[in-house]
Amino acid sequence: MGVENGNFSVNVTNEEVVAAVVPMQEYWLPLSNLDLLLPPLDVGVFFCYKNPMLKSTTLGNSGTNKMTFGSMVRSLKNALAQTLVSYYVFAGEVVPNNMGEPEVLCNNRGVDFVEAEADVELKCLNFYNPDDTIEGKFVTKKKNGVLAVQATSLKCGGIIVACTFDHRVADAYSTNMFLVSWADMAQPTKPNNTLVVTVAPTASRHPCFRRSLLSPRRPGSIHPSLHHMYTPISELPPPPSTASAALLSRIYYVTAEQLHLMQVFAATRTKLECFSAFLWKMVARAASKEKNGKRVVAKMGIVVDGRKRLGNGDKESEAMMESYFGNVLSIPFGGKPVEELVEEPLGFLAEAVHEFLAAATTEEHFLGLIDWVEAHRPVPGITKIYCNNADDGPAFVVSSGQRFPEDKVDFGWGKVVFASYHFPWGGETGYVMPMPSPLRNEKRGGNSLNLKRRNHFKPLSLSFL
Repeated sequence: MGVENGNFSVNVTNEEVVAAVVPMQEYWLPLSNLDLLLPPLDVGVFFCYKNPMLKSTTLGNSGTNKMTFGSMVRSLKNALAQTLVSYYVFAGEVVPNNMGEPEVLCNNRGVDFVEAEADVELKCLNFYNPDDTIEGKFVTKKKNGVLAVQATSLKCGGIIVACTFDHRVADAYSTNMFLVSWADMAQPTKPNNTLVVTVAPTASRHPCFRRSLLSPRRPGSIHPSLHHMYTPISELPPPPSTASAALLSRIYYVTAEQLHLMQVFAATRTKLECFSAFLWKMVARAASKEKNGKRVVAKMGIVVDGRKRLGNGDKESEAMMESYFGNVLSIPFGGKPVEELVEEPLGFLAEAVHEFLAAATTEEHFLGLIDWVEAHRPVPGITKIYCNNADDGPAFVVSSGQRFPEDKVDFGWGKVVFASYHFPWGGETGYVMPMPSPLRNEKRGGNSLNLKRRNHFKPLSLSFL
């Protein structure tokens, strides 16, 4: 019981810095206008693997050999050093320029790499409450640079590989590209135990750092809706004098049957739109019980990736945007009184979600957002939903992780049994990321590590009445 509540120890056994395997000329890489919309925020992601068993290749020996933690760590470091040749931004550091804006100094300072051991088995970890079992234990806090890595051995022989990265430099899409390339480089068939620099494998995507793809227009054109969605931080009200209660982090699972049932109520809308509408209703229902006669508005935003919107039908531009490394995000949002959200059917709310999403799914929206940032520089901007005042009502953001490539992050010792992004969120706006099951089992859906032990993943109780 103590282990499941996070009462176990994780001891650091080694710390070092892993840099790219070849010397690199130092230079500055500016952040794009869309990068500048992100506040200083570090985001974590972790991958859990069972005790790896590899078939012996020794002639006449049909047994199995366990990989040691030491051999796995060496493979991770060697592959990381090679992958950083292409993803050199992750080996740099963020520093202010002469305007006070953040830029990436690509100096190959390297990635802080932590090795640790935990006196707990994988099956005993309570992922339902990552605040206790993940935060500060398996996902290291980044102290320097852009990226930090921790590899932790478990009592059962399993391993957890975790990364923490600066969100101002990369969004989840960019980080996913890096993770797939890193894992592909670590495969036993790759020359990852030598200092030979290899070409990025075809299964991976070579990153594109062309900031000119997100250049502002001259003259700019800004739609009035952007002033509703974003604000310069200079116009924010002063923070409240009393600190609000910290948000809790929890992991639930939702079955495919439940997702299909949601779409019954809004058959013309996507699963994400329907699921977001359901969460909106559920949050409003909870807020309605505590409003004490006040008018309370519940706000919800959804993260939109602009890469496909900015291709403009040109194949070369589309290919570059598909591999673009950086932030290409916008967060449209809507707000409604909690009474309306509680009373209206799910299909009506799904239409409302689709309506505010539609305004941000065009090329013109993202071009206008780039122009909006340019018009306010060097004063940073931020999406208004991140500046929510809890006294006015609840607010949260949904970011789809359905394209999370956990099945491709195989470092050579087997598939992921569970993986998740981890946000040590410090504001008053909630954050929700629906992610696929590593089992890819449509009937079971959701987070699926050790589903029989339901105290490890709490089912999300759904009611559509």
